Amino acid sequence: MKEIYLKVYIILLNYNGWVDTIECLENVLRIDYPNYQVIVVDNNSPNNSMEYIKAWAEGKLDVWVNPNNPLRKLSFPPVQKPIPYVFYSKEEAERGGNPEIEKQFINPMIFIQTGYNGGFAFGNNVAIKYALAKKDAECVLLLNNDTVVEKDFLNKLVEVSQADKKIGITGCKIYYYDNPSKIWFNGGKFNEWTGRAVHIQKEINKEVSECNFITGCCMLIKREVLEKVGLLDESYFMYVEDLDYSYKTIKSGYKLAVAHNSIIWHKVGASGEGEISEFSAYWIMRSRIRFVIENFHIAKKISALSFITFTRLIKFIEYLIKGRKDIIFAQLKGIKDAKR
Repeated sequence: MKEIYLKVYIILLNYNGWVDTIECLENVLRIDYPNYQVIVVDNNSPNNSMEYIKAWAEGKLDVWVNPNNPLRKLSFPPVQKPIPYVFYSKEEAERGGNPEIEKQFINPMIFIQTGYNGGFAFGNNVAIKYALAKKDAECVLLLNNDTVVEKDFLNKLVEVSQADKKIGITGCKIYYYDNPSKIWFNGGKFNEWTGRAVHIQKEINKEVSECNFITGCCMLIKREVLEKVGLLDESYFMYVEDLDYSYKTIKSGYKLAVAHNSIIWHKVGASGEGEISEFSAYWIMRSRIRFVIENFHIAKKISALSFITFTRLIKFIEYLIKGRKDIIFAQLKGIKDAKR
């Protein structure tokens, strides 16, 4: 009996990161899952990212990324070019593209230019709308453009996702790209009383386990979840939108699971100018406070905001000692702006 593979739309969001995106594409196009389509969304990068990505697909541009990193072997030698693609504007994509053009190719990549940097949720939502307009889309995979993956990572994600109809979102085990044996994410824990979400960063001797938070770095979402829960909340711009979506998915009656044998590596901080930066400090704090205000009833809201205030005071002392007043001011601004 022939095995049936669900159609998965893999979404990569790019903003000024065309070099990382190309390495990711070189890698993703090697996976052994037989039924997927890649969508690359660009949020109007000022560095002409989409033109570079097009040139790469056409075989006009060679990109050698991190030649000394041991993970380079996952993306080398380059896949055969040219690679067929269809290019859409935001409006064209959200209407489901042009099937007549697409059927001229065998599984073309879909390139979308949004024309505006509306943030992580905004860019991904454009691609999700395109995928949902396709009747064959059974799952959507949000995958950071600064990742590389094991060849069988998607097989194992889909296997876990389909093993239980109550699983709405499935995540994987994620290692640091620059420290390939160190775990960055192996499940997430969220506490409503503190408003704190943390990554599990240890080995778990199971093929699958449940959790209550999945990072948007790699998030396999079933179509029925997208239709019931809706799209990502674009008001966050960046950070915490994955926690928000995880939370809403659980509240809608679904479970979250991690496929611990599904493995990828992540260039942590590439989209936020480093793991700790003024940019990330502002947006994480703004989004975190907003999430608490929007989602919690009074008791948990007071508890979580009190916890955040106490821990910030301690961290501010640490930042002062390190001479990082910029981080303090960024977080204070994030707290103020979250209340608007």
